[in-house]
Amino acid sequence: MNVHKNARLTPSGRALLGRRVSSGWTAKAAAEAAGVSLRTARKWIGRHRRGGERRHHDRSSAPGQSPHKVAEPRIAEIEQLRRQRMTGPAIAARLGMARSTVGAILRRLGLGKLKTLELKPPVIRYERAAPGEMIHLDIKKLGRFDVAGHRATGDRQAGRSQGAGWDFLHVCVDDASRLAYTEILPTEGQADTTAFLQRALAWLSRCGVSVERVMTDNGSAYRSKLFATALQSAGARHVRTRPYTPRTNGKAERFIQTSLREWAYAKPYASSAERSQAIGPWTDAYNLTRPHAGIGGLTPWSRVNNLLGNDS
Repeated sequence: MNVHKNARLTPSGRALLGRRVSSGWTAKAAAEAAGVSLRTARKWIGRHRRGGERRHHDRSSAPGQSPHKVAEPRIAEIEQLRRQRMTGPAIAARLGMARSTVGAILRRLGLGKLKTLELKPPVIRYERAAPGEMIHLDIKKLGRFDVAGHRATGDRQAGRSQGAGWDFLHVCVDDASRLAYTEILPTEGQADTTAFLQRALAWLSRCGVSVERVMTDNGSAYRSKLFATALQSAGARHVRTRPYTPRTNGKAERFIQTSLREWAYAKPYASSAERSQAIGPWTDAYNLTRPHAGIGGLTPWSRVNNLLGNDS
């Protein structure tokens, strides 16, 4: 129950009012003690005497009868038409009803927006058993800046970097261990993307991880002959995500979100160059010291060593 902020009587106050009168107080004296009019006091005294579990609570403001209430069969018809992906105005025109009425019914049914009719695909979580069975590659585009923005200065009217260009965060994440390798490169073209792949594979090899599969989206660099040749040389199979389904590459997507939150936007940087210098130390901390909820609170480095049977 939401009691008005200026209400004199709460349910407990109404109960006290009734008990006082029952114990011998006059209605006038009880009203004065409660700070309400005699008419109000008599109303609650009467309800108190009639009894009932909710005698001291406000009654519903809903009318006892609704002669213009839409019948249940008509509501079912509206729902059926909606599930055929008809719009609210179209349903109203079909049934000869007011748009506002149809809209209110659709909102009450939880069908106010057409997207509610689309069944969400089931969440399918997977994890490879061993490091290197699959790695995930992805790229995040970040604007360069040579003038500290409002995050650093606190002044939104300060000068902005004009035409500074872009930085591209290239990421590689091992599916089983979440071990990550990152670089900031000037482009997302096939040359930089392929060179990043080769360096990531070499780094993983030094960590004791031999890569079998590489998952990417369908970006042009990943579909290039140069990238395919590098994969063939490494003896790795290329696995592509389904079109328009970024969640297929969810571990890389999640890593990028984490890096943006904990690195790119975690503190104000005076320039994008300063931001780029910070990605290496952050990635090292991610791998070596930051516990990861998805792998039972272990660090990726601990996880990869556990899976490989190493002591450290």
